[in-house]
Amino acid sequence: MDEIFEKVQSVVDRYDEVSEMISDPDVIADTKRFLALSKEEGSLRETVETFKHYKQVVESIEENEEILREEANDSELEELAKEELKDLRVEKESLEEQIKILLLPKDPNDDKNIIMEIHGAAGGDEGALFAADLYDMYLRYAEKEGWTVEIIDENKTEIGGYKEIVLMITGDNVYSKLKFENGAHRVQRVPETESAGRVHTSTATVGVMPEYEDVDIEIEDKDLRVDVYRSSGAGGQHINKTSSAVRMTHLPTGIVVAMQDQRSQQQNRAKAMEILKTRVYDYYASQNEAEYAEQRKTAVGTGDRSERIRTYNYPQNRVTDHRIGLSLNKLDRIMNGELEDVIDALLIADQTAKLEALKQG
Repeated sequence: MDEIFEKVQSVVDRYDEVSEMISDPDVIADTKRFLALSKEEGSLRETVETFKHYKQVVESIEENEEILREEANDSELEELAKEELKDLRVEKESLEEQIKILLLPKDPNDDKNIIMEIHGAAGGDEGALFAADLYDMYLRYAEKEGWTVEIIDENKTEIGGYKEIVLMITGDNVYSKLKFENGAHRVQRVPETESAGRVHTSTATVGVMPEYEDVDIEIEDKDLRVDVYRSSGAGGQHINKTSSAVRMTHLPTGIVVAMQDQRSQQQNRAKAMEILKTRVYDYYASQNEAEYAEQRKTAVGTGDRSERIRTYNYPQNRVTDHRIGLSLNKLDRIMNGELEDVIDALLIADQTAKLEALKQG
């Protein structure tokens, strides 16, 4: 643990340094720097507090061991010390594991908002209907987490499914909780259109990418086609009478972003460009197979969209995540947005895999 203690002591030192800096009037006057340092302090706080608690536990263990050495003739006091020591040693071991996890390299994207794409895949209409069910599931989970969900683009089918729906989800730690949703989701159930009552297997794919606020990517005019058109849906007369909606197509990748929710064409252009840059950046980043392969070695991984990650079995009311071998017989509750057990299990599996990689490396 000596190496671990050296690392955690450097975190404590940095925390003390940052805490001192954010009380400096010059730093307080510089809003951008103050916010950045406040955010850093917040990210270090849990590690520092856990380490302080750990040191208190170690101190209590030493005190009880001292009692056992000095009070050998006092059986009652000796018994109390032994009982307390037993609990303290268990707590010490637990805190050591917590500290190791807290010292794992943080994913720099964990606190980012996300863009989520859900596509109906295999199974035609049934795949599109399942895509709509997944959208409802994530919407309900987002509501429980206090996040905001905005539909960026959608392509509905006649029977109420989605060939594609693209969402912007904003809030605290969105990417950290939803990054493992990337992949192919398989459903086994009797479709509404099936008269013989046979169970069909269909799929929908989910893509999750962090919102890159200041991406280092330039989209040249020659690679971009911009169409403007009249908005539809809510918004009253203004939104329907002017050509304020914008559709941007990135020609080299074929990525399309349509935006009509803002009040003016200029606002829709700005929002569409921001989202387009994120999606193009993610497209090119995902081409780096070496980096992807390295991530897969050290963690559960966020997967690619062709990887079947989960099965939703309606006849048996069961959800199975194939990456970690987790099966839960409460599909109805999960589809109602109760994703916590699945997400927590994936986070723990990811942390465990990273800890094992550290031990071996």
